[in-house]
Amino acid sequence: MCEMNYEEIENQIGYPFTNRELLKQAFTRRSYSEEHGGENNEVLEFYGDKVLEFIVGKILAEKFGKFEEYEKAIQQRPLNIDLLHSNKTIGEYSSDYDEGHLTEFRKMLVSRQTLAQRIYDLDLEKYLFLGRSDEENNVRDNDSVREDLFEAILGAIALDSFWNIEKMQNAVEVMLCPGAFLSNENYVREVTQWTINEYGCVPEFYYGGLSYMYSRMENTICDRDSTHYPPSRNHCYMKLGAYQYYFYAEGKTLGEARDNACRCAYRYLKKNELLNPIQDEIEEPSESMAINQLETLSRRGYFDLPKYKYTETHDKDGNPEWTVKCSINSVDEEFSSISNSKKTAKKKAAFKMLNYILENYDEEE
Repeated sequence: MCEMNYEEIENQIGYPFTNRELLKQAFTRRSYSEEHGGENNEVLEFYGDKVLEFIVGKILAEKFGKFEEYEKAIQQRPLNIDLLHSNKTIGEYSSDYDEGHLTEFRKMLVSRQTLAQRIYDLDLEKYLFLGRSDEENNVRDNDSVREDLFEAILGAIALDSFWNIEKMQNAVEVMLCPGAFLSNENYVREVTQWTINEYGCVPEFYYGGLSYMYSRMENTICDRDSTHYPPSRNHCYMKLGAYQYYFYAEGKTLGEARDNACRCAYRYLKKNELLNPIQDEIEEPSESMAINQLETLSRRGYFDLPKYKYTETHDKDGNPEWTVKCSINSVDEEFSSISNSKKTAKKKAAFKMLNYILENYDEEE
């Protein structure tokens, strides 16, 4: 267990706590409280789960939906300023996606694997307070424990902010990176993995306002696409380990500002040929390790997790034959293999996909 660094944690999640005891409680497992007394994070997990469901629904509604009459109104000339400022929920609501697609987006964003990966990317599990049994079982590496921590932090933010929707949404966008998942442009994970590979740590984020940038102007690279006048109130500064420059961007939300800062850093690293090619991320590709190698590349942010579809048939003698199809959301091609062994068919399909990606992966934006 690392000693709690409250300022570092608050910078990573984009929320400064008024009551830091709540933040500490979010990191306290029941195994620790049973040995040392005090409260644990289980109730906070419950609240955080509800916050996550609500805010993710709100984000999907804002990203993919609109009110028809309001959209017409903002295109009219001259603008009816009083009408537009009084209420944006004018007319019927329509969505770019139906209920089924929105459900899939929601499942992806709130899945255990997604939440666990984000805690790993933020490097927060090291601060967990664990009892002896949890320490012995090294539960920091468990996806379920990381998922619990993600939700507990949100629960603590909800209580500390008195359920302020804007602050809760800012925290979800900073911690979850929904824009990256929904757009397939995961610059956050790209620069995070680069920093881990180069310096053995995750990027540091600061949300300190314009005065913070002015004090470091000579060492700051700005994302010109996101800066505008008048200045946005949401600013993000990022430091990639011991690298010499800060990267600065703005956004409509803290999460968008953070995403833009990572995009700025990614473009800079790519322009200066500092990014490692995908081929260097794994050892020699092999059929026996293809499933794990694909997952490794996915967890490092190159593409979504592979999906496997299994179909069982039988040959003329009644023996089982397995067809396994491997697909990835952001990859156009699908690959399948047939074998009398389900495991062998899966490995072969994964190996075909791996070879295709290594030969055709495009690192352009």
